[in-house]
Amino acid sequence: MNSIFLNTIKGKKTDRPPVWFMRQAGRVLPSYLALRDKHSFWHMMNDPKLAAEVTLSPVHELGVDAAILFSDILVIPYAMGMGLEFTDNGPRFDMPLREYDNPYHQLKPDSSKLQYIYNAIDEIIKTRPENTPLIGFAGAPLTVLCYMLQGLSSKANFPDAVAYIYKNQHDVSKLVDAITDLTIEYAQQQIAHGIDTFQLFETHGGILPFDLYEKMFFPSIKRIADAVRLKGVPFIFFPKDIGTGFEKITPELCDFVSIDWQTPLAVARRLVHPKVGLQGNVDPRLLFADKAAIENVLNEYVEFGSKEFNWIFNLGHGFMPGIPFENAKFVVDWVKSTNWRR
Repeated sequence: MNSIFLNTIKGKKTDRPPVWFMRQAGRVLPSYLALRDKHSFWHMMNDPKLAAEVTLSPVHELGVDAAILFSDILVIPYAMGMGLEFTDNGPRFDMPLREYDNPYHQLKPDSSKLQYIYNAIDEIIKTRPENTPLIGFAGAPLTVLCYMLQGLSSKANFPDAVAYIYKNQHDVSKLVDAITDLTIEYAQQQIAHGIDTFQLFETHGGILPFDLYEKMFFPSIKRIADAVRLKGVPFIFFPKDIGTGFEKITPELCDFVSIDWQTPLAVARRLVHPKVGLQGNVDPRLLFADKAAIENVLNEYVEFGSKEFNWIFNLGHGFMPGIPFENAKFVVDWVKSTNWRR
């Protein structure tokens, strides 16, 4: 596959950075919003043709350099036996794990519940444009565990889940191992069905002090990374909000690390091991501005991009609802047409 995205990950010099966006399969695309008027989120994930259509629509409509699987990080709790419903106001669990006397015994992992995702990958591989890599993904154990313990996605700071983690570290360790085991199987099955790169989303990485996060969750991250890379697939890690914890990101942990918008790229480059590539860190809220203001900020990235060949252009988090499609397209066109002085 002749892909600027894969070439960059493999360390090859390219004329410009590759560009794709987190949460690009939805939210800003008119075609996706039209589908959502007809189908539920859950139905679109379960229908291979619809899932493939949504996955590939950003490639066709925005011109991004890679597709990312249309799915959700909470498919792992669903496959572990938790009652899960995707409502118009977000996902809801029947009962959070913290309300059980022995949460670990409530888990009944069943990998067959993930088969619909592999069917979708098969359809994407059959229908994707030539030289379009597919990124698979999963939620990282802390982030997934927070949802499983809290039970309500609307409580973004997960107060009950965090309290549970501090009170029950031995039980939490068992839960993390179970989540990690199924996540490894899930990642390897995605690879078997044809994904080209795998990204692990630690969306709530900053919810714990970094020293505690490193102690309790880095071993599971490394287990997942090793399992992915053993299959010859590059591994991208997105540990949002870990701040100076980026200095602990080494080649043993990942091939590329995604940088949130709170951390300037120049600072991230000093903190992160030089052999680990960077991805990000454009503030997604910038895309609410007018195109002149967007371009002024984007021009500041040229100096960094002219020297850093192991950098993927992306946001510091995913697209937000209400971002104009025209602005997203403008950013892609700008990345592709700008003189990166390489």
